[in-house]
Amino acid sequence: MEEQQVIKSLAALAQAARLQVFRALVVAGPAGLTPSALAEHLALPGSTLSFHLKELLHAGLVTQERDGRHLIYRAAYAQMNALLAYLAANCCQGEACLDETAAAGCASC
Repeated sequence: MEEQQVIKSLAALAQAARLQVFRALVVAGPAGLTPSALAEHLALPGSTLSFHLKELLHAGLVTQERDGRHLIYRAAYAQMNALLAYLAANCCQGEACLDETAAAGCASC
């Protein structure tokens, strides 16, 4: 992952509502969520949610798919795992300091 993409991703997550949206999408898994379901779950107005989803989409942290009249948003697990790997690269001077579960990230994603 390139440094500029890391900065863009971290900047997108450095806002409380966007972090909540991203975490809700991670919890939702591959099925994703519609904006209306997200808005209801997080108690965010539609226009506010739309702005935050656009920022996360621009940062590559979420994907968007049209399903008939609905949009489905999903966490971009590959991007999330790449960001985590970038942040943990060369951790502890190359020594194994994380347990295997934490080091593996989201292996099922």
